[in-house]
Amino acid sequence: MNRKEIESKVNQFLINDFEIDENAIREEALLKDDLGIDSLDYVDIVVIVERTFGFKIKPEEMAIVHTLKEFYDYIDGKVHS
Repeated sequence: MNRKEIESKVNQFLINDFEIDENAIREEALLKDDLGIDSLDYVDIVVIVERTFGFKIKPEEMAIVHTLKEFYDYIDGKVHS
């Protein structure tokens, strides 16, 4: 899976499952402040990422992820490790 496919899948679940406005999805968007992702949403994200990409998110690794670009980078790194 290449980077564009990862970004597309992430964007799709943000729009469809979390009802985030497509116009808000930008690499520099802050997950919490700009996209409104809260702690309960992270539980759902863990499940979706595991189902979609085949790995579990480690909470300590996600603690350093603040922007959508960092989230893409995190997933890309896990998929290609």
